[in-house]
Amino acid sequence: MSKKTKTKRIMTSIGGQAVMEGVMMSGKTAYATAVRDPDGEIQVESVRVESSPSTARARKVPFVRGIVGLFTSFGRGIKTLMRSSDVYAEDDSEPGRFEKWCADKLHCNLMDIITYVSVVMGVILAVGIFYIVPQILFTYIVKINCHEAWHYVLLGVVKLVIFLLYLALMLLMPSMKRMYRYHGAEHKTINCYESGKELNVENVMASSRIHDRCGTSFLFIVVIVNIVVFSLINWGIGIQNIENAVLQVLARLGVEIVLFPILMGVGYELLKLFAHFHGKFAAALKSPGALMQKVFTTREPDEEMCEVAIAAFNRAMEMDAHPEIEETKFVTAGLLPQKLSETKNLFKKHGIDESDAEWIYSLVLGVKRSEFSVNVKVKPQDAKRIDAIEKRRIAGEPLWYIMGDTEFYGCKIKVDERVLIPRPETELLAESVVQLAEKGNKILDLCTGSGCIAVSVAKACRDKNVVVTAADISEDALDVAKENAELNNVNVNFVKSDMFSDLHGRYNIIVCNPPYIKTAEIEDLPTEIKDHEPVIALDGGEDGLEFYRKLSKDVYRFIARGGMLLLEYGEGQLESILHLFPKRQYFIPVKDLSGLDRFVKIAF
Repeated sequence: MSKKTKTKRIMTSIGGQAVMEGVMMSGKTAYATAVRDPDGEIQVESVRVESSPSTARARKVPFVRGIVGLFTSFGRGIKTLMRSSDVYAEDDSEPGRFEKWCADKLHCNLMDIITYVSVVMGVILAVGIFYIVPQILFTYIVKINCHEAWHYVLLGVVKLVIFLLYLALMLLMPSMKRMYRYHGAEHKTINCYESGKELNVENVMASSRIHDRCGTSFLFIVVIVNIVVFSLINWGIGIQNIENAVLQVLARLGVEIVLFPILMGVGYELLKLFAHFHGKFAAALKSPGALMQKVFTTREPDEEMCEVAIAAFNRAMEMDAHPEIEETKFVTAGLLPQKLSETKNLFKKHGIDESDAEWIYSLVLGVKRSEFSVNVKVKPQDAKRIDAIEKRRIAGEPLWYIMGDTEFYGCKIKVDERVLIPRPETELLAESVVQLAEKGNKILDLCTGSGCIAVSVAKACRDKNVVVTAADISEDALDVAKENAELNNVNVNFVKSDMFSDLHGRYNIIVCNPPYIKTAEIEDLPTEIKDHEPVIALDGGEDGLEFYRKLSKDVYRFIARGGMLLLEYGEGQLESILHLFPKRQYFIPVKDLSGLDRFVKIAF
């Protein structure tokens, strides 16, 4: 005869709570909140918890750990409720004066202030309902002729009735009903995991929505302990002998406030104790709390709610298991100054220039950087686009590859990983060509890449009837350059050529920004350059002068009499480059935006 084996439960330290349209799951080292946003997507915010040594020690002391956990959970619960409301709130209205003032002066969201005030008012109301009202009720209104000890028992029963009525009234609010459904999803997820089943929607939906360690059961235990302890203490110390009714009420209230943390510690230990036993006697002890969960504080969730709870649980597990995983934040709407500050701080943490943050907000919102103000509101859809760009930027992808194009000397230039991103300094090279160009000149742009120089020169010199030719060895680069010529509605002749190999005729101006970085230095470049921009456009050979030698060999056959060669070069290369062009008439070095020698004009 075979014996029926019981599946051993897997106890987890993860606990949670319902939030607006989501669930928060808290682990040992981090907590994660998952919320389904108005677009139907699940967003997850994860935060690492850093406890002081004294707090860590307190969490190991029986009875004390319950008090520490209570205040920690309360603060965390309020914070996650506020964060979840930020995600779900979708307000397209213009910000009011006070909202602008909060963002500009206090660097916070108006809804945060409203939520904090609501919490404080809620605590005051709770103290009034559960402590002051019952005392006044029994002292001034209800006068029952019974033994003093039974008087306090009845007082405790009134508190319990008020507590149950409060829970019942919460059910009248549609938003609370949805939170109770998410509360059910939280319980089902934890129960599914602790039963050893695979954590998927089907298994979670089939699990119980009642959990032994629920906060509802905890509160019920505290109320019962409150009835017993205060009945004995108030009777034992003779508070009933105080003749002044007001002083008697204040004395009882004072005793309750002083002993409240202790009762919380006792309730926590009893909750943990009951959770370890599953026999009939233990079930009987836990049944009132379970009944309250079933009747009042949990409701059956749908599959989408369970998906959210699973996402929060899995992230909390991952954060506990892998300390190297970084925190994540919700994507929320907000006022521009606050959102921009958040992105700048994030970029600073990852060593990214803060100006990139300004460009991102400027381009996404369609607002000039010089016109940023507290009046600009970042809407949810814009916040999501900005978040996606931030993630790619932090991963090392250059900003202008992400955006798809950049501005260069009055032109919009498309860029991707087939070409280098035009640098602002190179605009000075294009400007020099435009200033030198005369009517009917033939201009050659060697190593054209994205075509930024050729296209911008052709656009700026429309009235001079110049003929612009652009050459590059890369077919991919020429494809991008052709798109840029079409985008800016200019005529440029494109030729695939290894320097001068497939070119013919002479040119009045030849401009070239060739690869000039030493091969050995490529690996030392920033990640966003070496891992994304084409190496063929960076590598100038062993000494960085390979392409200048090719130029010096053939330029005399392609430059017109009185023509000008304009070159960009790297730091410290000018003297070596000039030695390659002994037949020049004169040369003029030009400094870049940082005051460094960057360009040279060589006359022939």
